[in-house]
Amino acid sequence: MKISMVVPSYNEEQSLPELVQAIKDAVGKTAHEYEIVLVDDGSTDGSFEVAGRLHRENRGIMRVYRFSRNYGKSAALSVGIEKAAGDVIVTMDADLQDDPQAIPDMLALLEQGWDVVSGWKKRRRDPITKTIPSRFWNLLTSLISGIRLHDFNCGFKAYRAEVAKCLEIYGERHRYLPAMAHWDGFRVTEMIVPHHPRKYGRTKFGAGRFMNGILDMITLLFLHKYLKRPLHLFGLLGVMLGLAGSCVLGYFGVQWTITREMHIRPLVLLSLGAVIMGIQFISIGLIGEMITHANQRSSYNIRDRLE
Repeated sequence: MKISMVVPSYNEEQSLPELVQAIKDAVGKTAHEYEIVLVDDGSTDGSFEVAGRLHRENRGIMRVYRFSRNYGKSAALSVGIEKAAGDVIVTMDADLQDDPQAIPDMLALLEQGWDVVSGWKKRRRDPITKTIPSRFWNLLTSLISGIRLHDFNCGFKAYRAEVAKCLEIYGERHRYLPAMAHWDGFRVTEMIVPHHPRKYGRTKFGAGRFMNGILDMITLLFLHKYLKRPLHLFGLLGVMLGLAGSCVLGYFGVQWTITREMHIRPLVLLSLGAVIMGIQFISIGLIGEMITHANQRSSYNIRDRLE
């Protein structure tokens, strides 16, 4: 079995030498063939020069890719997974907070039949400004996604290669990879992993990541539930608006029939607007259905083959 270590990195020049050595020490004990795929996410410090030196020293087991600018962690993971050649893909951050010594235990869980092993930083070595929002976010994500994990955002994970390569990773989707794999029918578990305080530099993530994460969660939910049946969402909204507006307009219609008096009220205008919006929602759903089914090629993930 070959293991691909995929490491996204941004301005971590001080951490890289220790990280590469720690990976070699940990994975070397497993007696498996391995490689290190380092993706430099447009670093502005000396990270690429350090990575170049490490590549020369570890030629044959290390590959380095550098972006022209900072695209984000999801982009770095996407490229790293695409370039990985291993049967198992392990992702981890480059800041030395993840401990490669946990890799053999992750591999053991994969050998037991799991498809994804997600790390859980149970004793997290981060400031409270990161831990409290993270707990709330993980609870919310568990409720929405339908899979109970304590730490969705932990970058330390192990995948079977066929699982990792079928995940579409962009935007802030790296936070939801276990949920995406679960939705695709793969078996996902969680394992407590060591977590160390940041040794060099500072965190690269700000408060804006939470808003981006919320928007990506909404997108994922829509794509997961309604990508192939958009009329079920837009049609439902359209029918609800249309019925509500029609009921109110019907009431005023009966009142006019009896009294022959009709006053333009805000509620009448709102009800008329609801009916119009309902028709528009249903129309959007119908157009979405036609676009979705115009291409008859279906895309489904196949777990096993007997040919």
